[in-house]
Amino acid sequence: MVKLKIRAVGTSAGVILPKEALAHMGVHEGDELFLVESPGGYQVTPYDPDFERQLVSAREGMDAYRNTLRELAK
Repeated sequence: MVKLKIRAVGTSAGVILPKEALAHMGVHEGDELFLVESPGGYQVTPYDPDFERQLVSAREGMDAYRNTLRELAK
């Protein structure tokens, strides 16, 4: 567990993440993070949950029309 402190950033508030946490998530300065509400509270993640749902839907469509897509690719 890492203790974070909320700091004033202009008229907003911000949290500074330690280098180790950024490295563990594989993100760098300028990357986007997402604050996702979960049953246990909130979670900070570099993965966009909306994009993940779209990707799952696309994969299902590609699996369903595998042969058709193979023929179109020729």
